[in-house]
Amino acid sequence: MSQHVDHCERVYKVATEKSSAASSPIAASWRRCMSLHHLTPEEAKGPQRLSEAEFRLVRERATPLIEEASDELDRLFSVVGRSGCCLLLTDGQGVAIDRRGAMGDDKEFRSVGLWSGTVWSEASAGTNGIGTALADERPVIIHRDQHFLAQNTGLSCATAPVRDHLGRIAAAIDVSTCREDATDMSMAILAQAVRDAAGRIEANLFRRAFSRARILLLPQAARSGPALLAVDRDDLVLGATRAARHALDLDDKRIAAGIPAADLLGDRADEEAELPDAERAALRRVLARADGNVSRAAEMLGISRATLYRKMRRLQID
Repeated sequence: MSQHVDHCERVYKVATEKSSAASSPIAASWRRCMSLHHLTPEEAKGPQRLSEAEFRLVRERATPLIEEASDELDRLFSVVGRSGCCLLLTDGQGVAIDRRGAMGDDKEFRSVGLWSGTVWSEASAGTNGIGTALADERPVIIHRDQHFLAQNTGLSCATAPVRDHLGRIAAAIDVSTCREDATDMSMAILAQAVRDAAGRIEANLFRRAFSRARILLLPQAARSGPALLAVDRDDLVLGATRAARHALDLDDKRIAAGIPAADLLGDRADEEAELPDAERAALRRVLARADGNVSRAAEMLGISRATLYRKMRRLQID
């Protein structure tokens, strides 16, 4: 009980003072909880849970997200599940829509709200991994007494946001534990695993949104997530992940206007050679599909065999 009192006093002090410590992301979140969400650290708020009907609607809207994240959740839980961790996937509002947990830990996790249908936004639960990652739009570690509500200081959380194909926050993936022996180092390791899983889910969502396009991986490494471009058959960019948008200075307006991927990637060919090169590539593809049979390729193209031979000679196709 005295620990809770000490925690509450510290929250009030840090959230109201003007020092370098008070300018930290944690202190900023504490201030949001008090001034924006009108929470107090000492209040005993039970975990906010959606009704069954509300939860069912949220799950239905999040079907693509759940489908694209399922394998990653299984993979991540196979690594962290035996260490007493619970894994949550939430939507963009912090509602837990899917989870993984060991049966022996279910009772404890459910009692603290680490369960499907629970709302972990900052407005609902104060400073916490999920709510703060969504509010700050960045990966976070919220370790024990960094939580706002005193009742949550037994938790340690590592969370990363997940963005949709337009670069907007769509979800969060979180690993939480109630273990008292969770260290800064162990949480840092979990945080890296969570960021990696979030990046793979983001890539899955992007490929799903542009399932008929070619997907290009930018050559430069991206620390903020997968740097992917979706390109149509004419080499025009259809979409880009947030990391790709930052790397190439892209926005929705530039993408909608139409921009060749080659121009963005510095691979622009000689303008005079572009049309013959494109025609040569198209003819070679048709010949490959016809197994080299010129008559069949000409039929597929709707031209005569003689016309096809002339094109092949002009374009120097053997």
